[in-house]
Amino acid sequence: MTTQAIVLLVVFLAILLACTKPLGLYIAWVMDEQRRGNALETGLYRLCGIRADAEMNWKQYALAVLIFNTLGALFVYALQRWQAFLPLNPQQFGNVTPDSAFNTAVSFVTNTNWQGYSGESTMAYLTQMLALAVQNFLSAASGIAVAIALIRGFARHSATTIGNFWVDLTRSTLYILLPLSLIIAVVLMGQGVIQNFASYQEATTLDTTTYEEPVLGPDGQPLKDAQGQPVVEPKTTQTQTLPMGPVASQEAIKMLGTNGGGFFNANSAHPYENPTALANFLQMLAIFLIPAALTYTFGYRVGDTRQGWAVFGAMASIFVAAVIAVTVFEQQGNPLLAPLGVDMQASDLQAGGNMEGKETRFGIAASGLFAAITTAASCGAVNAMHDSFTPMGGFVPMWLMQLGEVVFGGVGSGLYGMLLFAILAVFIAGLMIGRTPEYLGKKIEAYDVKMTSVAILITPLLVLVGTAVAVATAAGKAGIFNPGPHGFSEVLYAFSSAANNNGSAFAGLSANTPFYNTLLAIAMWFGRFTVKVPVLAIAGSLAMKKRIAVTAGTMPTHGPLFVALLVGTVLIVGALTYIPGLALGPVVEHFMLWPAH
Repeated sequence: MTTQAIVLLVVFLAILLACTKPLGLYIAWVMDEQRRGNALETGLYRLCGIRADAEMNWKQYALAVLIFNTLGALFVYALQRWQAFLPLNPQQFGNVTPDSAFNTAVSFVTNTNWQGYSGESTMAYLTQMLALAVQNFLSAASGIAVAIALIRGFARHSATTIGNFWVDLTRSTLYILLPLSLIIAVVLMGQGVIQNFASYQEATTLDTTTYEEPVLGPDGQPLKDAQGQPVVEPKTTQTQTLPMGPVASQEAIKMLGTNGGGFFNANSAHPYENPTALANFLQMLAIFLIPAALTYTFGYRVGDTRQGWAVFGAMASIFVAAVIAVTVFEQQGNPLLAPLGVDMQASDLQAGGNMEGKETRFGIAASGLFAAITTAASCGAVNAMHDSFTPMGGFVPMWLMQLGEVVFGGVGSGLYGMLLFAILAVFIAGLMIGRTPEYLGKKIEAYDVKMTSVAILITPLLVLVGTAVAVATAAGKAGIFNPGPHGFSEVLYAFSSAANNNGSAFAGLSANTPFYNTLLAIAMWFGRFTVKVPVLAIAGSLAMKKRIAVTAGTMPTHGPLFVALLVGTVLIVGALTYIPGLALGPVVEHFMLWPAH
């Protein structure tokens, strides 16, 4: 790593660490079920007919989560299908097709924000704000609510309830996401992120631009020739369309809520979304801000802040290793582009490293750090095209997603995902020493382990089965433009992103088809809610248990030994599950670039 990359990583971690405790304490105070709401909060409950003092058992809580998100998906779908008839559509965009609207509705409700469409040429301002941006808040708040419910499960004993979902959802939105988003949006506007309702602007360029445009078939998909290559036709233009819109307000919650869906197709590589190095740094910090703070909230609420720091330490250890790996691979570059006439072994490094698909205003260091952050968290925003990374540079963000995005992870989902691995880790430790496993004074019994297993194994099932179906069917293979291992990597990345609710993509895959829109939507929905429901079941089980006194035989879960065990559990599960698939994609592609010599 270069000195710049090291300094950037150290400064990022230092600021993140400094924010973790104060924000964690604030979240603990906001989400305290004993705290009485203010007039605004109680007025909202009265308006919606919610009894704030009536708590739910885990089944009621899970049912509320499912009903709320199902209604949200229906609303987002309907708004897309009717947007041509609604206001705030200065470009007169038509209604979104049924399969794309279905995919997008599921995507934004599940906090995935996978986008098979180009935002600036598909979605009206009203759709961007009322459907997509609103779900950026609500899907994130839903994740926070489930994490808080699991924390209550650990903190309570002999209890039958885990809180009230409607109260948790309201407080997460009203006191955490809204004020932080407002602050970040104002700062981003100061850095040059646009925020307006103007029509798109036409500018005349100084030079004539020549480009190639894919030829579309009757189904609206690019045609291919006999060799399987895209059919294109040359085009020229002397005008450029400059898209406008309310970008800063959506950009703030996109990052803070680990949503990731871009207002523009280029996402955070677009200068209107991410214009400066400071804006880029703030966006990276916003992605990890709440997930990191929730680790302290967890320790504080269970009465031992060391427990929260242990979880933070496990997350940070994997994250630092991932950042180093992706940065080193990208700084090495492509050996096939080594200077001619120079000995291969002495010139492994492409001059300047691999800058393909990266913005010059960010460079390799900030692009590599951003890629690790956005895939460690379930964010999916990108400031560089991951499809253009070196094979092993692309391996790192793909594997970070496949680990379940528990390395800080999404708001709420990262914490409850890592706590699932903590339960699994103490269960494994219990088997090793022949003792009933315990975590935070609660016995981990068969029911808890079964629910943990379901939650951990459902996403690999969705990823691997979905990938297998895609590469084995004509409809799936039709979207693969890059033959060989890279094309396989694109499909594996897509399903890893969808099932783990990330949303980023290897851009070479043509996924805006009925086949991929439907299959990826299924992966997103079940990847979100077949994890949430078992987590809530575990929360209900733990809340009913009595707390066990610490004895000489109790395994400490706050020291370096437990952190190492937790990290090992995460990595081993990820390795055993995905390495065979990864070997067919980025690993074999890497060896094709670096032949024996």
